[in-house]
Amino acid sequence: VHLVESGGGLVQPGGSLRLSCAASGFTFSAYVMSWYRQAPGKERELVAVISSAGGTTNYAESVKGRFTISRDNAKNTVYLQMHSLKPEDTAVYYCKRSGDYWGKGTLVTVSS
Repeated sequence: VHLVESGGGLVQPGGSLRLSCAASGFTFSAYVMSWYRQAPGKERELVAVISSAGGTTNYAESVKGRFTISRDNAKNTVYLQMHSLKPEDTAVYYCKRSGDYWGKGTLVTVSS
């Protein structure tokens, strides 16, 4: 199992970013995928989850209406589209496959 996140960076408050997680080494379309984040000095928290076929999604209350999780099973990739970013969204964002497989993360910094 190999998960590689990309798309992080520095963005101003109110801005947008799209994170990607490229998966390999398993049958991507068979697994639930999630995005987590860990802010400095805080515990890792669940941001969003998507079912294997993409028909069901769930979000943390703090990101509802601003973030959208999606997946392309033909490309073995899961995405996190983030809008209206706030400084408190600053964190390392991780992709996770069910069964406790994690990527190395991508840093998102929201600052003016």
